[in-house]
Amino acid sequence: MSGSSVSRVDFYVLSDPSPDAVWRCTCRLIEKAVDLGSRVYVQLARSSEGARLDDLLWTFSDRSFLAHERWDGTSEPHPLVKVLLGEGPGPRSHRQLLVNFSGAVPDDLESYARIAEIVDTDPDRKRLSRERYKQYRDRGCTLETHNV
Repeated sequence: MSGSSVSRVDFYVLSDPSPDAVWRCTCRLIEKAVDLGSRVYVQLARSSEGARLDDLLWTFSDRSFLAHERWDGTSEPHPLVKVLLGEGPGPRSHRQLLVNFSGAVPDDLESYARIAEIVDTDPDRKRLSRERYKQYRDRGCTLETHNV
């Protein structure tokens, strides 16, 4: 993307307080993006999140599974894999959608076509999401909020 491009950031604000609500929403979002032909990178804050999401991507839907790989940040991803999970910045090959669980606005946010932030019902995490919203706004991103 050129330097003048502005990333679109979608905030998905959940009303369901159950612990798995974030992960189910993430799986649905990834599935929709892949169905539309996008490559998706999920940036996690810690590897334990990756283990949970890794399991769910195989089992959350009765009709399909989402093929994916854990990405270590060094090896070249397999060209057929549309979904990668990792803890560092995503590879150049997977910049159509970033599902951001890192807890921070990505330094290279302009290189992603879209960024998704999923906001659960926890008050502290909601507050941190509001802070990221302001940072994205200050960086000139196009912002959308979806109550789900």
